[in-house]
Amino acid sequence: MKSAPELSGDQAATRDSALARLARTYDRALGRFFERRVPSKSDVPDLVQEVFLRLSRMDDPNAIEKPEHFLFVTAANVLRDRARHDLAQRRAADDDIAGISRAEGSDFAPDRVLESKQAAEYLAAALRDLPERTRDIFVLRVIEGMKMADVARAFSISTRAAEKHQARALAHVAQALEDWRHR
Repeated sequence: MKSAPELSGDQAATRDSALARLARTYDRALGRFFERRVPSKSDVPDLVQEVFLRLSRMDDPNAIEKPEHFLFVTAANVLRDRARHDLAQRRAADDDIAGISRAEGSDFAPDRVLESKQAAEYLAAALRDLPERTRDIFVLRVIEGMKMADVARAFSISTRAAEKHQARALAHVAQALEDWRHR
């Protein structure tokens, strides 16, 4: 991600003021958002900070038309990036199927574990194929468990429009998994 350009003193002060205002307004809400979604509560402050770090890299945070929508979509992206990072670390620690077969206490056959991993990768690829808004609505509603009314409000759209995005995403994911089963 590119860093913000050098700003004049007035621009920097205006920018800092906007960032401070957004932090005061949304810090607790973002904290609650992350608390419901991560196993370790000690990670919450770092995740909230990551949202505001990404915000601070913008040229003009005052230009955000819908700050609540922007911040919560950014928060969902932070979670998704964290999950990708964690997955990459776990994969690096595994020797793939050899590591699975040596895992102590595993009740699952290595071929079933590998098949599940492949299905998850196929599902992730199907989600990446979706338009960004449709994918974000799907992730917030289905994966993050937000209520449809809250998702719609975050995107400043009607509940019915959010439901249509979710239905489109579900149909796409179902078709992708069906294709995967019959490959």
